[in-house]
Amino acid sequence: MSVRIDIAGLRPERVAVVPSPLAELGMALHALSEPGHHPGLQGWVTSVTAGLDSHLADRMCEADFLWRTTFSDMFLPFAGTPGGSTLPGATLAEELDQLDKLTDEQFVDTALEFTCALPYGLPGPGPLADAGLRSRAVELAAARGPQQMRFTERLLADPPRIRGWLRQFLEDCEEAFFAETWSRLRHQLTADARLKTELLRRKGLAEALASVSPAVALDEAAGRITVDKLGEGRTATADGGLLLVPTSLGWPHLMVLHRYGWQPVLHYPVGSPELAAPPSVEQLTLRMTALSHPVRMRICRSLARSAHTTSELAQVRGMTAPEISRHLSVLKKAGLITTRRRGRYVLHQLDVSVVARLGSDFLEGILR
Repeated sequence: MSVRIDIAGLRPERVAVVPSPLAELGMALHALSEPGHHPGLQGWVTSVTAGLDSHLADRMCEADFLWRTTFSDMFLPFAGTPGGSTLPGATLAEELDQLDKLTDEQFVDTALEFTCALPYGLPGPGPLADAGLRSRAVELAAARGPQQMRFTERLLADPPRIRGWLRQFLEDCEEAFFAETWSRLRHQLTADARLKTELLRRKGLAEALASVSPAVALDEAAGRITVDKLGEGRTATADGGLLLVPTSLGWPHLMVLHRYGWQPVLHYPVGSPELAAPPSVEQLTLRMTALSHPVRMRICRSLARSAHTTSELAQVRGMTAPEISRHLSVLKKAGLITTRRRGRYVLHQLDVSVVARLGSDFLEGILR
């Protein structure tokens, strides 16, 4: 499972690393709505929440489905500009102007991502033009609650009104808390963008992507970038470019904008506590599967205490040596045990550090 970006013919000068104040405001709203995803931001979340005006807090709840469960592409409006070469604005006001330039169809499509009603990576009409998609969007929104249904009905009936409401809300968020937050974060983001840009210039795209995340890989021969994620998707730079947008508030989310017809964007966390080499989704699946078997769990209990040979484990567990060997092979393939030779004996031991990281690895993997 992964998201792939075809980059055949992509020229080096069409790759840019640029911070986005609107994307960071979107991530701030997500962190405020889902603080459990961001344990490192608890102090900031508590401070902002305590200082919020009750009216603004109510409005924040009114449309939180735009950033709570699905980070809407409307927070990356520059990617929707035809030509695939528009960069993020230097200020929030500039990017809100970019958001205003999206067509009503684009705005509605991105606003309804939370319903999962639309074919995200495929061409075709949206709900403003297709009565079937329109009905489906309202139906799915209703299943998520009356608030989502009311929002969807208003959005489909009068997109300009919702666009005006959203712009005013985002401007009020800037005044209430984001201007101060952005004044602190933009220096880190600008420095990271400068570093990645220098890597691009001196060492090429592969090195720059490796510095973004170990989950991002470049296959130069195939002309493809692969982002290791639980979701699947595919997009292409075609005649446009590729944007890398850093976020200070985003860990553990590594997001890929792969909407059909939009410029591909990698929205990646900087200054995060992620491991230098987190396991791939495939490795994580192997480890979770290996530990799901009760016999292997009991073997791990023995191996956590001390190293054992296959014969010793067979005697302790009341099993045959071949049976134990098969279970050890599964654990070893998953990277959960280490082996070392002592004379003619091979000793197996649980890699406690790997097992101890499974919880954070799992969380990082499903939220990436």
